[in-house]
Amino acid sequence: MQNPHIDLGTYGIWTGALDMQPSSVARECAAEVEELGFGALWIPETVFREPFVHAAFLLEATRDLKVATGIVNRYGRDALACNAAMQTLNEAYPGRFLLGLGVSHQHLVEGVRKHGYDKPYSGMVEYLDLMEKARFFAPKGEPPAQMVLAALGPRMLRLAADRTAGAHPYFVPPEHTAIARETMGPEPLLAVEQMVCLVEDPAAARAAARANMAIYLGLPNYANNLLRLGFTEEELADGGSDRVVDAIVAWGGVEQAVARVQAHLDAGADHVCIQVIDENLLHLPRTEWRELAAALPL
Repeated sequence: MQNPHIDLGTYGIWTGALDMQPSSVARECAAEVEELGFGALWIPETVFREPFVHAAFLLEATRDLKVATGIVNRYGRDALACNAAMQTLNEAYPGRFLLGLGVSHQHLVEGVRKHGYDKPYSGMVEYLDLMEKARFFAPKGEPPAQMVLAALGPRMLRLAADRTAGAHPYFVPPEHTAIARETMGPEPLLAVEQMVCLVEDPAAARAAARANMAIYLGLPNYANNLLRLGFTEEELADGGSDRVVDAIVAWGGVEQAVARVQAHLDAGADHVCIQVIDENLLHLPRTEWRELAAALPL
């Protein structure tokens, strides 16, 4: 393991909604997430804000909140630049920035960024080697900078345990969390994302879930992971069967959301970052964050 892992607390918020908001609103939301008692705020990288810059102004808007990337795309910058950004944020905000690094997906890497995606695993190994050797002569922070890998399959989970502080699995049920913990061992950080939909009507909740799940079910990384867990190709087709939807998204009242989060913790997660979803993909779920904060032992 790279270092003793960063303390994210038990509960966090994962959201891509801040990318669609003015930076002033994003800062307000980060401050509220902290005030509510969540330990960490997770932000993605796709085709919106540059994640290190985004993390910097969210860190500046808060006092103690940890900001984590879920995930930085390793194809978006070379290893020297990625290490420099991680070290810079860690020195400016000691112990408050966590780099979540991953291989992303073929359509984003080849279609959008125009890079090759032929060897994602061995490419990640090489990238980590280069990050370890990267020159960085500016001041470094204490405690040392921390990194986790976006990991689903056994090889990437073992790599996360061996070379970084741990893993950040996304789009997974608690059954995967148990496998990840067994694969990595007891010490590495296991920070799991969980989608929740606070809609109690089954048809409406599953419709909202399918609207959010559609892109992920079409991506081989996530589809293959669900197949390894025992779901069938037929269950993944046409927006996903009810069994797939119910495994990935905890829908219903706050009680159902809290129960699913607890299931991940019982399965071995150290930290669960909750992603509130809605049929409106642009929805900023501040009301739902407040409801969850009131129900969780923050």
